[in-house]
Amino acid sequence: MASKIIMPKLSDTMEEGTLVKWLKNEGDEIEAGEVIAEAESDKATMELESFDAGILKKIVVPEGGKVTVGGLLAVVADQDEEIDDLLNENGTGQDDGDKNQPESSTEPAPFREPVHAAPVPDRAASDELLTSPNERIKASPLARKMAEEKGIDLRKVPGTGTAGRIIRRDILNFTESASEPAPQKAPPAKVEQVKGEEMPISNMRAAIAKRMLQSKSMVPHFYLTMEINMDKAAEFRKMVNSSQSDVKISFNDLIIKAASIALQKHRYVNGSFAGDKIIFHDHVDIGVAVALEEGLITPVIRDSQKKSISQIAKSVRELAGKAKERKLLPEEYTGATFTISNLGMYGIEEFTAIINPPEAAILAVGSIKEIPVVTDGELGVGKRMKVTMSCDHRIVDGATGSLFLRDVKKLLENPMSMVI
Repeated sequence: MASKIIMPKLSDTMEEGTLVKWLKNEGDEIEAGEVIAEAESDKATMELESFDAGILKKIVVPEGGKVTVGGLLAVVADQDEEIDDLLNENGTGQDDGDKNQPESSTEPAPFREPVHAAPVPDRAASDELLTSPNERIKASPLARKMAEEKGIDLRKVPGTGTAGRIIRRDILNFTESASEPAPQKAPPAKVEQVKGEEMPISNMRAAIAKRMLQSKSMVPHFYLTMEINMDKAAEFRKMVNSSQSDVKISFNDLIIKAASIALQKHRYVNGSFAGDKIIFHDHVDIGVAVALEEGLITPVIRDSQKKSISQIAKSVRELAGKAKERKLLPEEYTGATFTISNLGMYGIEEFTAIINPPEAAILAVGSIKEIPVVTDGELGVGKRMKVTMSCDHRIVDGATGSLFLRDVKKLLENPMSMVI
C-alpha cells in the first residue's frame, strides 16, 4: 500500500525544513526503517527514515528544496501501484486564511525551490481567475465560490494571502467602501538601490529572527548587573587543571555549576510563565549558547545540578562539538530551564541578552578583567567579571533576581563550596 514520506517537525521552533540530500533514487527498493534522505531544520541536520518497505515511486521535493512541516517529500509504494490519487490529495502548509476550505481541494503541499532555481508560483494555476485576456486574479477556490454567492467583483477585493492571493477572510472582510481607491499621493522620491552581495537567509537564522522578535516584543525584560570577584575562581581552576589531565575545566563550567546550585534555591528563576500559571521545574537543565557561522544554538546540560564541575565540562565540550557539526538531536538542544550566554572570550565586558521563552531568565557573562581594587584600604589588582541577567518580569521580580545573582556571586567567590 502506498504511503507518504513527509517533512517531520525536527525542533520546537521549526516551521519548514530543507531537503538536503536524497540517499535513494526514484525506482530504488527500500526497506522499513531504512534511512533515505537528510533534512535540515532551523537547528540541525537529521536523517529521515521510511516507515514502510517498497519502491521509492516519486520524489516530490528535490535536493535543496524547502517544504513546510508535514509537507509531502516523496511516495513509497508497490512496483505496479498507482499513486496519482495520493499525489493529488490535499497537502499541508496552505494559507491560514483558508483553514475552512473543503478537504476535497486538490491543492498539493507547497515547497520552495532552491535559491538558484527559477521561482515557482505560490499557488497552482487553479487559483488564477481569468477576467480578461490580459488580466488574471489570484484567488482560492473557496474565495471564488464565496464571492460568486455574495455577488462580489473579485477585481475590487484586495488579497492578503501569499503574493496578494485572495483568500476566505478577504471576502468576509470586504466592503464596497473599502475597495474605493484612496486619494493619489505624490510618488516617493527615487532611492538608489545599494549594490552588494546577497545571501539567502538560512533556516536557523530565520528561526532566530522570528523567535527573538517574539521574545523582545511579548516578554517584559528587565536587567540586573553584578560584578564578581574571580580571584579565587582563577586559583581554583588552575589547581584543578594542574591536577588532572583528562578534563580541563573553564570559567564557564564554574559559572554553569554555580548557576545550577543557585537555581535549585530560586525556583522562580528556574520556572516558566505559562499564561494562567507558573511552572516550577523540579530539575535544572541549562542551555549553553554556542556560536555557529549561520547563527546560534543552545545545547542543554541536563540535570546540571547533579553533575560535578568535571562532568559539566565534559558534557559542554561533547555537545558543543556536535553543535558545530550540526549533529545535535532535538532532545539535546530543546527544553532548557535557564540559559547562559558567555561572550567573555571575545573581550566583551558586559552585555544584555534576549530571553529564550518559555525560560524566565538568561545570564549574559562578560570577560574577566584585571582592574585596580581597594581591599582593606590598600590598592591592589584583582580579577573582576560582570554578569547581567535578563529577567521576565511576569515571573521574576527585582528582589528575586537580585537574590539569585547574590548566591551565584557567593559560590564563584568561594568555589570550594561547590565541591563540598
